[in-house]
Amino acid sequence: MEPSDALHSFRHSLYECFHRRGDALFELTDAILSADAAVPSPVHLSLEASHRRGWGSFYAALDRGRIDAEALRRLLACYPLAGSEAKPVYAVDVSVWPRCDAECSPERGYYYHPSRHSAGQPIVAGWAYQFIARLNFVRES
Repeated sequence: MEPSDALHSFRHSLYECFHRRGDALFELTDAILSADAAVPSPVHLSLEASHRRGWGSFYAALDRGRIDAEALRRLLACYPLAGSEAKPVYAVDVSVWPRCDAECSPERGYYYHPSRHSAGQPIVAGWAYQFIARLNFVRES
């Protein structure tokens, strides 16, 4: 398969993962991939050339857009990363933002915390967030 055909196929399959507000989510994805690393805030992505819609569609896509996460997971697993000969290795960090006093906050849950405890258990109320990074074996930072 030619590289341009593979890219076209990937983009088509990616677009099919976006259900509600699919056009805006797709343009937002293009904006994320083409933006500089020093974007001061997410709304600045709406200023990228690939994001042709207004800033209002940015918020509507984030608020009301729907992504088929399982289909996206399967799609990303099918395409190897460019320039990788070996299987990629990833590290995942799950951190907790403890908010024990925010009893009315939406989606607050109980998560493991190594230094804080609740009722003698190593858990706290709050939100969990995750970082994922690809590891390499080159000595660099």
